[in-house]
Amino acid sequence: MKHPWKSRDNRPLQTSLTLDFLLFNCMLLLLVLGVYLFIQKDITHMILDKRLTDPNLPVEAGQYLEELGEGPRSAQLLHSGGWLELLDSNKQVIRVVGDKEDQIRSYDEDRLFLGLENRKDQPYYYSIAKIEGDGQAAWLLLKIPRDVIKVSIDNELLVSYLNHSVFFYVFLVSGLILLLIFVYSYWVTRRIKKPLRVLNLGLKQMMEGHYSTRIALYAETEFLRIGESFNYMADVIEKTTEEKRRAEKSKQRLMVDLSHDLKTPITSIQGYAQALMEGRGTDPERQTKYLNYIYSKSVQVTKLIQHMLELLKLDSPDFILRTERLELGDHLREIVADTYGEIEQKDFQLQLQVPEEEMYAHYDPELFASVVNNLISNALAYNPNGTHLRVSVFPEDTEIRIEIADNGVGIPKELWSTIFDPFVRGDEARSTASGGTGLGLSIAKKNAEKMGGSLELASREGEPTVFTIRVPK
Repeated sequence: MKHPWKSRDNRPLQTSLTLDFLLFNCMLLLLVLGVYLFIQKDITHMILDKRLTDPNLPVEAGQYLEELGEGPRSAQLLHSGGWLELLDSNKQVIRVVGDKEDQIRSYDEDRLFLGLENRKDQPYYYSIAKIEGDGQAAWLLLKIPRDVIKVSIDNELLVSYLNHSVFFYVFLVSGLILLLIFVYSYWVTRRIKKPLRVLNLGLKQMMEGHYSTRIALYAETEFLRIGESFNYMADVIEKTTEEKRRAEKSKQRLMVDLSHDLKTPITSIQGYAQALMEGRGTDPERQTKYLNYIYSKSVQVTKLIQHMLELLKLDSPDFILRTERLELGDHLREIVADTYGEIEQKDFQLQLQVPEEEMYAHYDPELFASVVNNLISNALAYNPNGTHLRVSVFPEDTEIRIEIADNGVGIPKELWSTIFDPFVRGDEARSTASGGTGLGLSIAKKNAEKMGGSLELASREGEPTVFTIRVPK
């Protein structure tokens, strides 16, 4: 774990600025302390030697000898909470002037000398004076509570002992504080400006079209989050731009392929129609042949246009997907039953494997039927009579897997990577003799993905072509 004072990475900006401000205050405190020590050193005499007691309260017992409790000084003393004790030669208390606050009635030399040391921890200030005369009292002991003994400093003396004027010290301290504030402000501004400069540079590069730009920030948490958001945005823009570029390229290729596939049958239709108009087909048999050819080519053009419109509809943002949770087994049986006539006509051997129990999945019935019909139609179109066709259903944990496989001629391995692209045919021929449009598998894959599933091509021993449809439950 990084110490907060050593690194500001992954640290909130508020915490960082607070710690910086505390550091600034510590530096300011050290500065004031340094100036104070400098002034102390600059004084030529020790100030402690020039301390004066409070002039309003005499603190020497000798100052009370003349009054012995009868006078203004004694009254001031008593008002402050102090008192006077008259002691005989044996240090016995024979008289008290004022309110005595302790219970001491006699003193030995050790106790008296200890009190006269006037330590900070003792409760009373002591002062003693000898009484001259033949009377019974020999000593006058003064006691004052320590909290009324005050020490003051003569400010005029302080100024007189400085080597420079007061203005010099005020100017010096103010200048140092302003310098420290400037350094601190510059430091904080630079720390905030540095990540902002990196962000600004990254945004500028993005505006210039360099979408691969990524930034790395070493700053507080807020800046790190902005950097992560920037990199995420750059990823999205780069991927979107790349997808758009591929879509534009695919669209251009799609238009070229469509033009090529439309041009061939339309040219044939025009040629045979012109031959009939010019009377070159005089006998009825040739005319029928020409008309059949024109009809088959026009059907092919219609099919190509229909498939093209269907493909464009799937890519449209207005496309509405109608998925619902339906029973898939009976629906698949109905779809296969609708194509059974064509399967018998080509003498295909159908193997339908659908479990008897109910199997529910989320799918669009129209799109699902389109996928299955397309795959069965391709198997019928590109394989010879007598081919074995298998349609199997396998329920799994989160999805239902449908396999449509045949033991026909198969699809060349070199076409597997592009077989689901528009205008790619399994026979790798650009000729339209087979009648295929090259859009069927592309439409089937888009339909499967629209439903949240997938369509994949594989092969097994004895089944060179295995299409797998996956539909979510």
